[in-house]
Amino acid sequence: MEVEYVILVTKDDKPLGTMEKMEAHEKGVLHRAFSVFIFNSEGKLMLQQRALHKYHSPGLWTNTVCSHPRAGESTDEAARRRMMEEMGLECDIKEAFSFVYKADVGDGLKEHEFDHVFMGTCDKTPVPNPDEVADWKYVDLDFVAKDVKEHPEQYTEWFKIALKEVIHHFRRGGAR
Repeated sequence: MEVEYVILVTKDDKPLGTMEKMEAHEKGVLHRAFSVFIFNSEGKLMLQQRALHKYHSPGLWTNTVCSHPRAGESTDEAARRRMMEEMGLECDIKEAFSFVYKADVGDGLKEHEFDHVFMGTCDKTPVPNPDEVADWKYVDLDFVAKDVKEHPEQYTEWFKIALKEVIHHFRRGGAR
């Protein structure tokens, strides 16, 4: 298995170098990430359920795609690459906002990310990669907001943090 690296950043997203991804998650070091939220033309959000063998947050529901850019790769390029690798989708996306968070994700691992959030609209049917995705579905925003409150243990930490702002941006026309 190829060793993956993340881009370490300052709280202002200035690059500091790279670190092996697992080490960064063990140490809780701030690194660059992205999250993609794809909506269909009916305004429903495409969620993915993380594969059951993922090293953290396995089987949890989350946004359409999430990952880390590689050294020398723009965050936009990385988001588009991972949409194809995880969901088999090419969709127009644009960055909506970013946020920094730190969360315990179990097994001694911590996510500490400067997360760039991309949004887009797409009606294509995904072709999920089973190494990355166990399942997927479209959900109504009001339903998922309520479900996150009632069943937070079923969702990833970053998704729970980003959702309110994503809904705000979407309702202002931000995914189009």
